Parts: sequence; C-alpha cells; structure tokens
Amino acid sequence: MLGKTIDRINVGDAETFTKTVSETDVYLFAGVTGDLNPAHIDEAYAGGTFFKTRIAHGMLSAGFISAVIGMKLPGPGTIYMKQEIKFLAPVRIGDTITARAEVIEINGEKNRVTLRTTCANGEGTLVVDGEALVSPPKAPTPQSFGG
Repeated sequence: MLGKTIDRINVGDAETFTKTVSETDVYLFAGVTGDLNPAHIDEAYAGGTFFKTRIAHGMLSAGFISAVIGMKLPGPGTIYMKQEIKFLAPVRIGDTITARAEVIEINGEKNRVTLRTTCANGEGTLVVDGEALVSPPKAPTPQSFGG
C-alpha cells in the first residue's frame, strides 16, 4: 500500500487525524522516549506549576502530525524530511486533539511537498503550528514487481 504520488497531490489537499490523549499515552510516551519530566508524569508536582495539572509532551502532539503524513497525506511510503513547529498551548490528559496537514507547495522536480501542520484541541484552540517538508512515495516501477 502506497500513499499519494506527487502527481496525485494538489495545493489545498488536506487530511486530519483525531485522538483523545489518555494517561496511558503520556506514560507510554515518557517510557519510550525517556522524557520523565514531572510536568508530564507527577500530578503532585504538576499541580504546583503554571498549568496546575499534568500536560502531555509537546512531541506527543507532533507525533499526531506524523500519523497524518505517514498514513494519509501523502501516506505510506512518504519520507519525512523536515518539521518546523511551535507549541502554542498545553495539551492535557483527556483533550481531544485533531492534527491536520495541508499542502501549501509542491516541487515536482525534486519530489517534495510542503505542508502546513497544525494540532487543535476540542475547543478549536491551536496547540501546535508548523510546516513540514516531505517526499511522497514514487510510483512503483515494473522492476519493483519482478517484471
């Protein structure tokens, strides 16, 4: 299964991925990455911070953008080359986050697509804003099928 090749992508194309952030997601992300910052995993500590409760890792939200790019636009076979990102607001356990990628530029000669990448919470507040550069999958050649 391959995603969209560059000839099937247009400026303005967009896709989303939505997920509710669970406590398990935060703990698993902390374990996988080694980021055990108490702002994410210690409610007593986090209660004394500016946010008053634990917040999800910013890169967990960025991972939702990766899901859009890797599974939907352009999709499977895409190579993620660059991501610029701004974290604008906290994501709390229980927040439903919608990641979105929208095509803003296509460079057919280099097989590159630039995407505006965002994440918003259930209230519509932008929590992440950025831009990604990706290389969509190339169309399979007859040789790739043994022919």
